[in-house]
Amino acid sequence: MVASEEARRLVGMTDASRTPTPIDTIADAWVDTLAELEPSLATYIGRFEYNDRFGDYSPEGTERLVAEARATHAALSAATPADAIDEVTKVDLLREIDLQLELHDADWHLRNINVIASPVQELRSVFDLMPTATADDWSVVATRLRALPGAIDGYVETLRQGIAKGVVPARRQVVESITQIGRYTADSGFFATFAGDAAPAEGQLPASLAVELSDSANAARVAYDQLADFLSRELAPASSEKDAVGRELYALNSRRFLGATIDLDETYEWGVEELRRMVEEQTSIANEIKAGASVEEAVAFLEQDASRKLHGTDALQKWMQETSDRAVEELGRTHFDIAEPIRRLECMIAPTKEGGIYYTGPTDDFSRPGRMWWSVPEGVTEFDTWRELTTVYHEGVPGHHLQIAQAVYNRAQLNSWRRLLGGTSGHAEGWALYAERLMQQLGYLDDPADRLGMLDGQRMRAARVVLDIGVHLEKPRLDGSGVWDHDYALDFMRGNVNMPDEFVQFEVNRYLGWPGQAPSYKVGQRIWEQLRDDVAAREGAAFDIKAFHKRALDIGGVGLDTLREALAS
Repeated sequence: MVASEEARRLVGMTDASRTPTPIDTIADAWVDTLAELEPSLATYIGRFEYNDRFGDYSPEGTERLVAEARATHAALSAATPADAIDEVTKVDLLREIDLQLELHDADWHLRNINVIASPVQELRSVFDLMPTATADDWSVVATRLRALPGAIDGYVETLRQGIAKGVVPARRQVVESITQIGRYTADSGFFATFAGDAAPAEGQLPASLAVELSDSANAARVAYDQLADFLSRELAPASSEKDAVGRELYALNSRRFLGATIDLDETYEWGVEELRRMVEEQTSIANEIKAGASVEEAVAFLEQDASRKLHGTDALQKWMQETSDRAVEELGRTHFDIAEPIRRLECMIAPTKEGGIYYTGPTDDFSRPGRMWWSVPEGVTEFDTWRELTTVYHEGVPGHHLQIAQAVYNRAQLNSWRRLLGGTSGHAEGWALYAERLMQQLGYLDDPADRLGMLDGQRMRAARVVLDIGVHLEKPRLDGSGVWDHDYALDFMRGNVNMPDEFVQFEVNRYLGWPGQAPSYKVGQRIWEQLRDDVAAREGAAFDIKAFHKRALDIGGVGLDTLREALAS
C-alpha cells in the first residue's frame, strides 16, 4: 500500500526532475530487454535501433524471454523502494511479470492466434509505425521485410508444439486468420501496395533499393502464404470447435487486461443490469430525436440525415482531424493542462480493412506523434458523424491520447517502463470510456443525436461484458434456451448495436479469440468512476475534479488494483 500523503505529493508532480533509483534502473533495464527481444514492441514505443529485425517467435525465443522475466522479478523483489513512486513501480511491475509467468505456465503462447492481436497481425502491422521519410528508412524497411520469413518460421514452430501438446486455439480464429492473410498477400493487398507505393518524402528511391524492396516484400508475401498453408493443413484440423476458453484461463486473461481481480459472476450480473440501463437511457433520447420513436426508429431517422453523413475515407479522415484539433484546442484552454508536444495528434486511415479503431502512442521524444487509426472494412464507404463523434474523443482528447501521451511526457518522474509499457487495457480503455461521459458532462454531446451515438458505444461495451463472460464461461443464455455460443452471441450483438454487419461479425470474432479484453473497457470505466467517487467522498468540499484527473494521469500506466492503492488514503 502506498502511503497516502507522500504518494499524493509525488505522483502529482510533473515539473521537478527526480534522481533515478535502483528500482527505476531495474524497470528501465526490463524495457531494454523487451526492446531487444521483442523488436516490434520496440518500434511501437519509438525505439528504432531494432527496426531491421523481428524477435524470435520460436519456443526457444519464448523461453529466453521467460528466463529474463524471472531474473527481473528476482532483482525487483530484492530491491527496497526509495519513495512512493518506487512503491508503485515495484508493486505493479511484479504483478505484471507474475501474470506473464502464469500465462506461460498455462501454455497460452502455444495457442496464440486470433483475429486482432496475435503474431498474424503484429508481424504485418509493425510496418505501419516504421519511419519512411528517407531512402535510408526504406532500406531498413526492406531489411525487416527480409527477416519476416524467419519470424513466421519460429511462430509456426511454436504452434506446432501446441499441436503436439494438445494445446490448440479455437478453429474459428484460425479460419478467420487465414482470410486475413489472403487480404495481406493479394495482388492488391498490403505487401504489394506497400512496396509499390514506397517513396521517401523527397526524391525517389535508388533503383537498386526499389528492386530490393520489391523482392523483400514478395518474400514476405510468400512467407505469409506459407503460414496460411500451415494454418489450413495442420492447425485448423487439430484446433478446437469450442470458442470458450473456460473459467481458469478466462480469469487469467481478465487479470491481464484489467490489472485487477474481479468477481466474474458478479460482473456478469452487473453487465446485464448496466445493459438494461443503457437501453432505457437510449430510449429516452430517441424520443428527443423524434417524438414517440423507438431507438431503432431514431437511428433510421438519423441515417437519412444527409447533413450527418461522410462519404469516403478522405472525408472521414478530414473530419476526424478537424474534430480532434478542435477538442485539443478548446479543452487545452479550459479543462486540462495539455503540454505542447501532446497537442499534436494525427488521424489516420489504416492500410488494412479488418475493422476496428485504435490508437498508437507517441515515441518517447514525440518525433512520431500519437495517432488515431481507423481500419475501414471492405465495402464500407459511408460514415455517420453522430455515431462517431464520441469515438474521436475516446481515441483522442480527453481519451487515450491525453492519458498515454501525458505519461510519456512525464519523464521527469517516471521511468521508461511506467511511461511507455506499464498499464492495462482496463486502465486505458476504462479511462477512454470515462472520458466519453466526461465530454457529455462538459456539454460536447448536447445534441441528442451525438448523445445517442455515445450511448450506442456505451451500450455496445456493456453488451460485450455480458457476451464475453457468457461465452467463455459457458453461462446460460439470457433467454434460457441453452448456453452461450457463437451463434447466440452474434444474434445478441446484432440486437444491441447499430453498425454495419461486417463490423458486428468482426467484433464477435474478436471477443471469442481475445478473452477478457472486451469487458475491460466497461469494467475499467466502472473502476475509474468508483475511484473518483471514493476520492470525492474522502475529500468532501475540497475535492477538485481537475486536480484528481491530473494526479491520476500523472501516475502513468498501471494496473487498476495498483491505481486504487496509489490513490487511496
